[in-house]
Amino acid sequence: MNPPYLSIVIPVYNEEYNLPPLMERLYPVLQGTGKPFEIIFTNDGSRDRSLEILRQMAQQYPGVKVIEFNGNFGQHMAILAAFEKTSGQIVITLDADLQNPPEEIPRMVAEIEKGRDVVGTIRQKRQDTFFRRLASRIVNITTNKMTGMKMSDYGCMLRAYHRDIIININRCQETSTFIPALAQTFCSNPVEIRVSHSERAAGESKYSLYKLIRLNFDLMTGFSVVPLQLFALFGIITSVCSVVFALFLLIRRFVVGAEVEGVFTLFAILFFFIGIIILGIGIVGEYVGRIYQEVRKRPRFVIRRTYGFDNE
Repeated sequence: MNPPYLSIVIPVYNEEYNLPPLMERLYPVLQGTGKPFEIIFTNDGSRDRSLEILRQMAQQYPGVKVIEFNGNFGQHMAILAAFEKTSGQIVITLDADLQNPPEEIPRMVAEIEKGRDVVGTIRQKRQDTFFRRLASRIVNITTNKMTGMKMSDYGCMLRAYHRDIIININRCQETSTFIPALAQTFCSNPVEIRVSHSERAAGESKYSLYKLIRLNFDLMTGFSVVPLQLFALFGIITSVCSVVFALFLLIRRFVVGAEVEGVFTLFAILFFFIGIIILGIGIVGEYVGRIYQEVRKRPRFVIRRTYGFDNE
């Protein structure tokens, strides 16, 4: 059997209703490329029938392989676990919710074969709520400013990577990361293409407001120290303004005399700076927390069992 040329990586969490239609569309697309391929699903602790369906697919479809986690470790850990098992020259990540059509895969393969090492995607006419689109836009703008990277759509997981990029990603052992941004740090010839976007076929999004906020923190603190630098800069500016304000009050005391007016204004200013200090402590805490997670050296994920691989 020829080694796979294409490796498709799909994280799965409670997608029992999306998996059958996904395979009905994905498998013919890959067969149409005329190249050997493998499809690696990572079951990220699903509580529905997803694992049962995946095991059936591993028996029914040649080239389908399944990684079973013993718990829920998150989308990016599920992808990283599959990356370690891939052997294709081109690796493509795809969500299982069918919002990004598998029919776009041949276009991405063509871009890699032209010499690109990373192919990102930009979702057109997004079929998401206004809140999701607004949050995504804020994340994209903030992350580009903080990290200095130039990516238009961080949230779209339909992406293609050359084998060299995957090798470098597999060398990283970070406990919390964001794969598109991590790949961007290793690439030398990336490109972004526009792809269509559909409504979720079934189920609901796995990203709550809290998870979106956590994702943004991972992006900012995992790939940049700009938040710390901005806070330090703000501290310097605040100190200068405080000296100027103190001089102003001193001069005013000699000119106008002692007074008690403006007490509430001073309280407002005090509360504002207390809030800034608490924010700064939170930012520092994020970096300290990441250091704490790294030094513990705990496994990033635990694989209970695999299905469809050669060693079985």
